[in-house]
Amino acid sequence: MSVKVHKITNLYNGKIFDVVLEKVTLPNGAVKNREIVRHPGAAAMVPLLDDGRVVLIRQYRHAVGEFLWEIPAGTLEPDEAPIECARRELVEETGYKASSFDKIAEILPAPGYTDEHIHIFLATGLRSVEQKLEDAEVLEARPTPFDTALEMITKGEIRDAKTIAGILLTSLKRS
Repeated sequence: MSVKVHKITNLYNGKIFDVVLEKVTLPNGAVKNREIVRHPGAAAMVPLLDDGRVVLIRQYRHAVGEFLWEIPAGTLEPDEAPIECARRELVEETGYKASSFDKIAEILPAPGYTDEHIHIFLATGLRSVEQKLEDAEVLEARPTPFDTALEMITKGEIRDAKTIAGILLTSLKRS
């Protein structure tokens, strides 16, 4: 049995995402209401310097009220391809441009309540350019030894899901 959507009610239309309430018949026949965050998607990248260090960012995230260690990422603009978003965000957040982007994953960060897809790229061939932070971005970029980034995951210092996925997938790709 497939899922049948009976009714969609817009609850909130925002700048970055929308929230809808959908009345659906699930594959098991149960009729339920589901609140869904509709998100345009995002691109993230694991920027690797020629010496093997990864460029992490330490960014303030108001929703959790703290600074988090992350890989650079950003929301897709309307009709923007994920690779173009990755190129734009890498320069904005880190002050690096990459000569090569290799897509390593497309993840679903929270499929229980959002349709967001995050496209993760490995960015290599980095060269320094002018960083172009947006006025709402409170962050610092820091080249970090790759093994240190892996340790930061195991110690719980990196807790951001896209960052954990990107670094671990890069580690597997490198081995």
